[in-house]
Amino acid sequence: MLELKSIRAGYGSFQALFDVSLEVRQGEAVGVIGPNGAGKTTLMRVVSGLIRPTQGSIVMGGIDLAATPPHRIVELGVAHVPESRRLFARMTVEDNLKMGGFVPAARPKFRRQLDVVYGLFPRLRERRRQLAGSMSGGEQQMCAIGRALMTAPKLLLADESLSGLDEHEMDQAADLLRRICKELGITIIWVEHIMGVLMRVVDRVMVLDHGEKIAEGLPAQVASDARVIEVYLGTQTAAVSAVAAAARA
Repeated sequence: MLELKSIRAGYGSFQALFDVSLEVRQGEAVGVIGPNGAGKTTLMRVVSGLIRPTQGSIVMGGIDLAATPPHRIVELGVAHVPESRRLFARMTVEDNLKMGGFVPAARPKFRRQLDVVYGLFPRLRERRRQLAGSMSGGEQQMCAIGRALMTAPKLLLADESLSGLDEHEMDQAADLLRRICKELGITIIWVEHIMGVLMRVVDRVMVLDHGEKIAEGLPAQVASDARVIEVYLGTQTAAVSAVAAAARA
């Protein structure tokens, strides 16, 4: 479905990604993990067209996304849930969702997608007239994901979806991403730094460190990879064991 080959990208003279390659198959959930500054968010911005790679190719359905304007990438079926949610805080929940459905290709599907979102997130239906900025962190994350789903995407990019959530809200968000992938058939790339929760949801994992891919594979394989343990978890043996157990569950 999506293939990235030898991607290099950055900001001005600063290079954030070094020859990163990744293939994502239709209908799977792929996790991208790594410490802060590893290049995870840059990777998402490259796929959605917010940043242009300085080298490499990004192909989805035979179309070169690296040469495609961002608004056209959305129309092709790529929805990006950015870090920190970026909701319109002074607009109602439903108005935020309407903004997601404003893309021309999504407008004929507006009512259907709204029913899908409210089916996944009954709380959003209850609070549809409430200002988005007045909701809890978990509810705002639901709204951000729901807004992305209003575009009727084929590929959902979820960037740090657990940021600022408590343990219960993290479990809820992870469960919702699993349902979106398995029940709706939407392919997901989920960037996260909280390794244990992500490992319970995704089919495969790629690990970045200082802009380079250092591992890729099944969750249990990655959790027991020596280099991942050294770079990502250091010498925290208890944390390593907990993550490996979560991946096997």
